[in-house]
Amino acid sequence: MKVTRKTILIVDDEATNRAYLEALLTSEGYATLQAQDGKMAYDMILAHRPDLILLDAMMPVLDGFELAEQLKSHETTKIIPIIMLTALADRESKMRALQCGVEEFVTKPVDRAELWIRVRNLLRLKEYNDFLADYSHTLEEQVEERTAQLVASYFDSMFSIMRAAEFRDEETGAHIHRIAFFCKELAADLGMPADFIDTIYHASPLHDVGKIGIPDHILLKPGPHTAEEWAIMKTHSALGDSILGHGKGTSPFMMMGAEIALNHHERWDGSGYPNGLKGEEIPLSARIMMMSDVYDALRSKRPYKPAFTHEHAVKIIMEGDGRTQPLHFDPMILDAFKKLSERFRDIFEEHADPSE
Repeated sequence: MKVTRKTILIVDDEATNRAYLEALLTSEGYATLQAQDGKMAYDMILAHRPDLILLDAMMPVLDGFELAEQLKSHETTKIIPIIMLTALADRESKMRALQCGVEEFVTKPVDRAELWIRVRNLLRLKEYNDFLADYSHTLEEQVEERTAQLVASYFDSMFSIMRAAEFRDEETGAHIHRIAFFCKELAADLGMPADFIDTIYHASPLHDVGKIGIPDHILLKPGPHTAEEWAIMKTHSALGDSILGHGKGTSPFMMMGAEIALNHHERWDGSGYPNGLKGEEIPLSARIMMMSDVYDALRSKRPYKPAFTHEHAVKIIMEGDGRTQPLHFDPMILDAFKKLSERFRDIFEEHADPSE
């Protein structure tokens, strides 16, 4: 049974050779295109995407070796099989063609039976490769669709948790959005990969989810806490980690969310809580979160303090005020914050709560 309507590009600078090859191929049911030099052939290949190329080795402008090398170096054209037609029988020429990516050779003058067999076999191989590529693409689309569904499900769960925490705290939805943007900006400036940036953007709003477990009379107390109350208040870090499943066997967002919830009050100099971690013992995500949270807290009104201006908040972070000190922050993140401080101001103003 003949294979029909596959398109074969004939590239040869001799019109008689092209006419002969066209006659052979059309008699077998193939469609043909013709080019008289490598440059013309290259343009036709980009425009028509033939199924196979019959390529003369020796041509003006751009010879067969050079054209083959160009085609095999580009993702969109490297899958098109090439049969090189050549009067060159020496080993060096054949080795050069193989290095350029040519699949088959046919020696001139062309034998009809030999040409037919090689054309048929290469077209069958390409058809199979096209099938595999289409099948792979279909699988990728299915995987992407399922992944998107899972991510959406995780986000639904995360936002439900965040909303529950939000109703029990003085912090607002605006605060949650600002934190996400602050963390994203810092992570990007630090040169973190795209998946880390995306994950911290979605996981950082979970940082204070543990406050769900803090009694109202402590969580909402307008004045300073007693030592006992403060000890209870500090347990929200471990509670958040526990609520998020300790980040084990869950999504990347939940894993990082648990990591941040547990560690975002740790300090670079080891004076934080709950475990007194120091320096790089603290996960990077939590170090980024700590900077973001401190800036937002300084800018926001609290029962125990007024909202500070951007300039005053930056001054406190960079110089200290007794409660907050530069030594509390990772020096690398402190430098990034210094560069990005105006961007922090913009984010805060863009996502300001009406009450702030």
